[in-house]
Amino acid sequence: MPNATINGIDIHYEVHGQGDPLLLIMGLGANSTAWVMQVEEFSKHYRVITFDNRDAGLSQKMTSSYTMAEMATDAVGILDEVSVETAHVFGMSMGGMIAQELVLHHPERVRALVLGGTMAGGPGTVLAGPELLTHWMSVAPLPLEQKLEASLGFLYSDEFIAQNKTRLLERSITNAPLMASADALRRQLMAVMGYNVQARLPEIDAPTLVLTGTDDKIVPAANSKILADGIPNAKLLEFDGAGHGFIIEKARETNLHVLEFLRPHDISVN
Repeated sequence: MPNATINGIDIHYEVHGQGDPLLLIMGLGANSTAWVMQVEEFSKHYRVITFDNRDAGLSQKMTSSYTMAEMATDAVGILDEVSVETAHVFGMSMGGMIAQELVLHHPERVRALVLGGTMAGGPGTVLAGPELLTHWMSVAPLPLEQKLEASLGFLYSDEFIAQNKTRLLERSITNAPLMASADALRRQLMAVMGYNVQARLPEIDAPTLVLTGTDDKIVPAANSKILADGIPNAKLLEFDGAGHGFIIEKARETNLHVLEFLRPHDISVN
């Protein structure tokens, strides 16, 4: 589990498998363990590169604010660290915003782009309802296990929670030491709030697949429609009834569709 100094920041990363490179970028407050349902399957076909964003997981904790563009330079630094000139990129939630910055500022580094549960920012953003903010405020003082349990409903469907609650909580508790601090979440949230590439979406020329859950309570699915409409020739795939955590709830379907989308754009094919 190596670390690299990138932009003066200690960044944790991991590499799994062989083949064409696939960079996975996770979202707000999360870390590379959130790709638990993807890494094993993807690494059968690709050289999978995961990393913890600054202020998250095992990467360095910050003391000052930063932008999404700066986080994208971290991602470029990871590619440089592992000697990858061009890669497929899959960004989830805030990681999808980082991925958009990456492809806009460094288009030569991205072969194919997958954007999951994310948005372009700006005045056209479709915001989550006020219940999300109310939830965050209400769970903040709760003990860890209660806080994690109360948050499941914002990530998954009721049916999925009923069938997998014990497993989901056990995994969350195991990874709890890697949770981002309240200060780190505020810094990342400020980066999200300052993010806006909506007018630049037509500049993205990488083949793009946009994924969303139709019942996403954190980044509403309408934002994925904006992305798919704005990025030339982008494909939109919606997982009916799934929430923001569709890469877990709909892992099999997600993995199949992502692999199917990426294959024609592999270096070995072109």
